Amino acid sequence: MDKGRLQNPDPAQLQRLLRERTADLQRVKAEYDNYRKRVRRDRMAVREIAVANVLRALLPVLDAVDRTCAQEPMTPGLKDITDTLATQLGSLGVEAFGEVGDPFDPACHDAVTHHVRPGTDELICTKILRPGYRLGLQLLRPAHVEVTGPPPPTRNPLGHERAESPPAPVRELRR
Repeated sequence: MDKGRLQNPDPAQLQRLLRERTADLQRVKAEYDNYRKRVRRDRMAVREIAVANVLRALLPVLDAVDRTCAQEPMTPGLKDITDTLATQLGSLGVEAFGEVGDPFDPACHDAVTHHVRPGTDELICTKILRPGYRLGLQLLRPAHVEVTGPPPPTRNPLGHERAESPPAPVRELRR
C-alpha cells in the first residue's frame, strides 16, 4: 500500500483535504512573512543602537574640536577637520541643539545653574555650556545650560511644604 494515498478517493473528501492543506500553507506563509518582518525590524533596531553608541563615543571628540576652535586661531587644517566632521555627522543625521534664548526643556536640557529673575514666567536658556546632540528623534546627549527664570516652586514634588521641620526623634533599638 502506498503511503499518503487515499484508498477510496472521494471527491468531497479530496476537496476538504485540499482546503485544509491550502489553509495550512497560508498560515505557514503568513508566519514566515511575519518572521521576516520581525527580523528586519530587529536588525534595523540593532543597527540604530550601534550607530547611536558609536556617535555617543565620538561626542568628546566633537567637544575637543569645539574647544580648540574657540581657543585657537582657525588654521586651514583645523578648518578642514571641523568642516569634515560636521559634514559627516550631518550626513548621518546628527543634529546639535541648544541655543541661547531657547525655552528650557528638561527632556533635552540639563540645567547646571539657575539664575532667578522675578517677574518671569518660564525658564530660558541663557548660556550654553555644552551643546546637546540628537540622532533623528533619539537624544544622544542633553545640552548643559544655564537658565534664567522664576524662582523654583515653594513645594517639593511630593507635595510637602519646604519649611524646615524639626527632625524626627530618634528611638534607640534595644537588644
